[in-house]
Amino acid sequence: MEKKVFSETREALEKLGLPGSDLYELPTSEQTFPDGCQYRIEVPTINSDQAMESLLKTSEKLDLVINRIDETRGIMRHTDEEIESMVELAQSYELELNMSHGPRAKYDTSATWRTEMGSWVAYRLRGVEQIVRAVEDIKRAIEFGVRGFLVYDVGFLWVLDQLRADEYIPKSTRFKLSAHCGHGNPASFKVLSDLGADSVNPTRDLQLPMIAALRQTVDIPIDVHCDNPPSSGGFIRTLEAPEMARIGAPIHLKCGNSAVTSHGIPTTSEEGVEMAKQAHLVQQAVERYYPEAKQSEPGAEDQAIPV
Repeated sequence: MEKKVFSETREALEKLGLPGSDLYELPTSEQTFPDGCQYRIEVPTINSDQAMESLLKTSEKLDLVINRIDETRGIMRHTDEEIESMVELAQSYELELNMSHGPRAKYDTSATWRTEMGSWVAYRLRGVEQIVRAVEDIKRAIEFGVRGFLVYDVGFLWVLDQLRADEYIPKSTRFKLSAHCGHGNPASFKVLSDLGADSVNPTRDLQLPMIAALRQTVDIPIDVHCDNPPSSGGFIRTLEAPEMARIGAPIHLKCGNSAVTSHGIPTTSEEGVEMAKQAHLVQQAVERYYPEAKQSEPGAEDQAIPV
């Protein structure tokens, strides 16, 4: 067997329980969700109850199962009535609803996030007061029955996991770490899993061997974008979705954002229809090219369906 370049460092990583390289052989994952299924369909940037309703009505017409929806504008940007409407829709369709916490740097007095070099801080929390307010934002959604939350700050993930362990917030609460955190390697995923993440969204442009290496390192679901709006690259990876499901299971295939211009913006009924169509294309691709893969049915017990 040929000796790889940097072999000593690769061996040192393997002793730490990490892959010594990205997995170019693309091994099939033997892991599944608790229901024995390999993949679920997730649609992010559903930032209004109108968009959510049109997305779900269109999915019915297409015979498309959507397992998970992400609201990304922030709980603090929605009225009580809007949150109640989204919760009722999630309950009716037996799907997981993740709502995102506010505040965040782009909503306060930060000037740094507006610069090209500082844009990465846009979704982070600044100071203790923002941690306090973010906890309060999540508590408000919990009062309406929301159990799934999209988290943008690694320190805040740790705080939430501690509050969950202390039952300050319900133990049934689930945390998904956002792609906006910018993580894309197995070492980061191991740390995030240890900090309490129930699933993690890597940076959106990871190649298949990189995704395979993530799966070798953690047991939690990986949330991978199959398409994106222009603001984060504009790529459409529909025909890679079957391989993503094969090597990344259990995996959430994130679909539909090529129908919108950016992340975290208000979304319309018309955009909800187009997002459903793109998700349907991804589902069809998996069914055609990796028919062995099973998608979870609505109402899986481990999902953060609102109560």
